Amino acid sequence: MKFTDGCWRDKAGVTFSHARETVPGSIGLKGDNTLRALCTTKHTKHRGDTLNRPTITLETYSPAKDVIATKATHHTAINRAHKQVIVHDAETVAADIKAEQNNASIQSGSLKSNISTEADNFKITYTGEQKELLTEALDVSWIMAKTDLYDGMKATQSFVDPTDEESTVKIRNHMSVLLSLAPGEYVYGLGERFGPFVKNGQSIDTWNEDGGTSSGIAYKNVPFYMTNKGYGVFFNHSEAVSFEVQSEKMSGVQASVQGESITWYVIYGPTPAAILEKYTALLGRPGLPPQWTFGLWLSTSFVTEYDEKTVTSFLDGMKDRDIPLSVFHFDCFWMKPYRWCDFEFDADYFPDPKAFLDNLHKRGLKVCVWINSWIAQESGLFQEADENGYLVKRLDGTSFQSDDWQAGKGVVDFTNPDACKWFQSKLEHLLDLGVDTFKTDFGERIVWKDVKYFDGSDPVQMHNQYTHLYNKCVWDLLERKRGKGDACLFARSATSGGQQYPVHWGGDSDTSWFSMAETLRAGLSLAVSGFGFWSHDIAGFKTGSGNDFTNPVGAIYKRWVQFGLLSSHSRLHGSSSYRVPWIVDEEACDVLEKYVKLKMRLMPYIWKESIHANKTGTPLMRPMFMEFPEDRTVWTLDQQYMLGPSLLIAPIFNDTGDVEYYVPAGTWVGLLDGKKRVGPCWVKENHDFLSLPILVRENHVVVLGSDETKPDYDYTKDFTVVVGSKDATGSATIVDAAGNETVKISVANGAVQVENAPAAWKAQIVGGDERSASGNKFDL
Repeated sequence: MKFTDGCWRDKAGVTFSHARETVPGSIGLKGDNTLRALCTTKHTKHRGDTLNRPTITLETYSPAKDVIATKATHHTAINRAHKQVIVHDAETVAADIKAEQNNASIQSGSLKSNISTEADNFKITYTGEQKELLTEALDVSWIMAKTDLYDGMKATQSFVDPTDEESTVKIRNHMSVLLSLAPGEYVYGLGERFGPFVKNGQSIDTWNEDGGTSSGIAYKNVPFYMTNKGYGVFFNHSEAVSFEVQSEKMSGVQASVQGESITWYVIYGPTPAAILEKYTALLGRPGLPPQWTFGLWLSTSFVTEYDEKTVTSFLDGMKDRDIPLSVFHFDCFWMKPYRWCDFEFDADYFPDPKAFLDNLHKRGLKVCVWINSWIAQESGLFQEADENGYLVKRLDGTSFQSDDWQAGKGVVDFTNPDACKWFQSKLEHLLDLGVDTFKTDFGERIVWKDVKYFDGSDPVQMHNQYTHLYNKCVWDLLERKRGKGDACLFARSATSGGQQYPVHWGGDSDTSWFSMAETLRAGLSLAVSGFGFWSHDIAGFKTGSGNDFTNPVGAIYKRWVQFGLLSSHSRLHGSSSYRVPWIVDEEACDVLEKYVKLKMRLMPYIWKESIHANKTGTPLMRPMFMEFPEDRTVWTLDQQYMLGPSLLIAPIFNDTGDVEYYVPAGTWVGLLDGKKRVGPCWVKENHDFLSLPILVRENHVVVLGSDETKPDYDYTKDFTVVVGSKDATGSATIVDAAGNETVKISVANGAVQVENAPAAWKAQIVGGDERSASGNKFDL
């Protein structure tokens, strides 16, 4: 949110109270490991200057090694309503705290924060391994704003204007902090964002909304960013945080929240992967989806007509064309209209759902069904939920209802433990029927005006947090019923910590080249925000306008199929048309078959890197700068990515097959074409629909599995060790479903060594033939 008009004027109705200096003698310890300082908002020349001025209290501590948290507070009593995000820390860890004449400092690991105690010279600086990170004066302010600067958000307090005795103007109070940026410093993250990947120059409010992918609002907002200077910053707030990233003050990132306090964590890396490892240690590691989820998902789509016969025809069509399928998804209309959600199959279309789901399982498929957390008035469950107090209430105590989406719908209140158990019991019936997982939709379009929650949470602060509780409720049920390691969602919305409940998909995209590119940008931004796994609607959700049943353009479908099957999770889904490939053309069938089978063979590699994501927070799909932070050319790249550490993927965003992409230092070899690209350099190429750049990194070993039909199989059986050249060096492991390293592989001096080698395996130099091997050693 912008509070100023340029460098010299504040906006009309805005009053700043900047931290100006620390009060002499106020610096000291609060408890054992917290540094406390009281800051004035006016330079104190004499005792009279201590009157009629607000103060700002700073409390600084370390919740983990290399992490320093600071809470800045104006009024402490009002601050009690502040709802922080759940952070996995023990409040403090031992830190080196010093308070000296002109400086106070706290050091945790390699990260150090200094607070200046000089008169009229307030600033906070951060250093990592004695190198400057945040070097300029860091402004902390309490702000009163009379004007309606933040449309849609409510005022947290009402005040009488102190400069006008007759004024009764409502004022919105904010706390703001300005974190400096150095020249050439780039900002990444802040959740799923469809605009430019580098966030410099953007105004971003972390407020979950349903706006589609061609907008500046997002389904998954996370108040966390990192920069290419080796650190990240997390704002521990569940409510909206408003960011001005060099869009108001060109010197840095301004973050503000409504209320009386603001809390931020500075996390030192120094590498992007190290930043995420420390961040997800606090907010939760990415959950690990089971192996079966990595196969192809096929959806009925949204407003299409379908029944058992239609679904069966899709499955037979995929089988006849030898296209492996792992999951079938039933979208909204598996339930009767006006009854979402009653969690009952529409008997007119599915007269015996259990028998039908059993038949799907006999085909080797898992089953997903669409749900949301709204109970329509016509649903048989509405009265039960209403009478038992399971719905979000209006201020007068009646259940909130609206006609948005479903007539007379109420909203399940997940702050009520009994409501959670009730909601889970309805889903448990579906699990017993044969459903394997759920698409948890619409967690972002949640009412916040004039309502109240069971636990008394502020509805504004609960707005983003709602989806977290919703997804957690469903995830906990799946873990309880299916066992740990077999839980998976398909969720649209999320906030801080949401990576614990994968998988998330990118929301409603258009069928266009622009939308395909913005989808990739969003996925990379989400990856930088701590999410290890991600998917999107292959070929786009919306085609044409309205319910015109337009099929996707063939070129977009085929190129998006390539991109989709080289993402962590892959789903064919649309709005008003089916996404089976033969509706496009027969070549689309060939493309889909090839890339599904390629992904299935890549599963030993994908699964190993998924285990790594679960343990460290490093995402499976990652932007180039995360893997090559020392190469400044990659700092702005957003049309290519790394799939794990070893494979570079460059999707094609046009119907001509032309692509231009960057190759970092080293000799890279195309997995599909066997051609070498020697970096660092830019490459221009042309590819037909069966090809695109998939490059194997120099001195990296990729293990290919032997089964092209499914993602969950024995990866140690007849695998292939793939290297880029005869003189390559490197190593790899094969990891089983439980995460155990079962086979270890090393390559050096033209020889492949395999520890715990199975009876038969193969070796291949990219572009050459697979050659059978036996024993523990094979000469390339």
